[in-house]
Amino acid sequence: MSWKIELIFMPVSDVDRAKDFYTKIGFNPDHDHTPAEGLRFVQMTPPGSACSIAFGTGLDIPLEPGQQKTIQVVVPNAEEAKAQLTAQGVEARGVEDLGWGRFVWFDDPDGNTWTLQELPDYSAQA
Repeated sequence: MSWKIELIFMPVSDVDRAKDFYTKIGFNPDHDHTPAEGLRFVQMTPPGSACSIAFGTGLDIPLEPGQQKTIQVVVPNAEEAKAQLTAQGVEARGVEDLGWGRFVWFDDPDGNTWTLQELPDYSAQA
């Protein structure tokens, strides 16, 4: 049996601003539906990812905007990821080599922090 993480909820204060931000940095806007009054569900997927994020209104997300600090995404090249974010006007921090990877951090407009990790080339160490 396989277990796959497919959706992580992101607390945001302004759904349209969040959707614009994530679209700007390359996330695909998969869904934007209002199935009932007071309920809006937006799902977006990072490029190349099998896991998406979701946010909206009327959702029971137990975090306040800016409290999501635990999402880590693997990227092929930390410098390129940082350069791509910077080119889109996003303040990115790093590149920091911690031995088990090279890391870049950035925040969305609400202050939710993302960690990007370039994995070491483990095959070169064999």
